Amino acid sequence: MDNNVQLLSLATAVPEHIIQQSDAAETAARLFADRFQDFRHLAGVFTNAGIQTRHAARPLSWFTEPHGWEDRMSAYVDTARRMFAEAATKALADADLAPDAVDCIVTVSSTGLATPSLDAQLARQMGFRPDIERVPVFGLGCAAGVSGLAVAARLARNRPGAVVLFVAIELCTLAFRLDELTRANIIATALFADGAAACVLKSGVDDGLIEIEATGEHLFPDTLGIMGWKVDDGGFGVVLAQSLPPFVEAELGGALDSILDRNGLSRNDIGRFICHPGGTRVVAALETVLGLPTGTLDVEREVLAEYGNMSSPTVLFVLQRALRQGLPERSAMLAMGPGFSASCMTLRRVA
Repeated sequence: MDNNVQLLSLATAVPEHIIQQSDAAETAARLFADRFQDFRHLAGVFTNAGIQTRHAARPLSWFTEPHGWEDRMSAYVDTARRMFAEAATKALADADLAPDAVDCIVTVSSTGLATPSLDAQLARQMGFRPDIERVPVFGLGCAAGVSGLAVAARLARNRPGAVVLFVAIELCTLAFRLDELTRANIIATALFADGAAACVLKSGVDDGLIEIEATGEHLFPDTLGIMGWKVDDGGFGVVLAQSLPPFVEAELGGALDSILDRNGLSRNDIGRFICHPGGTRVVAALETVLGLPTGTLDVEREVLAEYGNMSSPTVLFVLQRALRQGLPERSAMLAMGPGFSASCMTLRRVA
């Protein structure tokens, strides 16, 4: 039996509060229109974002009041714990495994801080063993759904027979700011949402959903200002460059070809791309770069419409639907994030 890594299960979770995009637009207008001169020029983003509903850690009314670090991180830990437990429990049940079978947990999140880490806080509740290996990862942003899964896959490959649990959890809405009268903040309030996904990985098996084949990343030089956080007393403040879609069109293709080439592959070997839908303009840019007819990334647009941009878990929501539809012989997951960086993973259909 070889040590090829397979994905045994994939589960998702979202917080209970649902925000209709029309309500978000109305609330944003009430909060910003009289204080931010450019708001009227940006208001169209709420209707052009391709989003109908989003899930949030707190009800919409919570965001109409000022909050600082303590409020935001308290909300993060409270909601992240519940989503972690829900997604991980579902994933383990779908893999027909008990929590004490898990040997390692990789957790990615860039939208809140918790020390001890979430996995430690939930260890007794979940029933994890005392000797479990924990790998919490911060700062990879939207790309972490792919790059974090790649870390989990490498750990599984290097420890044949070990069960690795991967959890991606983000509470992007907690970075919405009343005091940030900026273009980036308005766009964030129109795009970002909260969610979680969990996967169970194991090597040396032949009955998984899909095999994780190759992984790779590309860090673009001198691009630190494209995406990320600034940090002040009020919490996280979004950094988001207006030039992202044109940058994707100009630069992503070469980076993707380089990643695939390092693994002995080319785009012609890929039957389907599974992409992180950062927004409608980014999805359109991805179709251009990948040479796909407009509308090909339909599942990406569906997830964006129903859930918004949840950062790292979003591409796993797309993968979940793509698995249900059935994947070709080889697929490729693709996400981009702070750095600015691109992360790619190829998947092989299990015979």
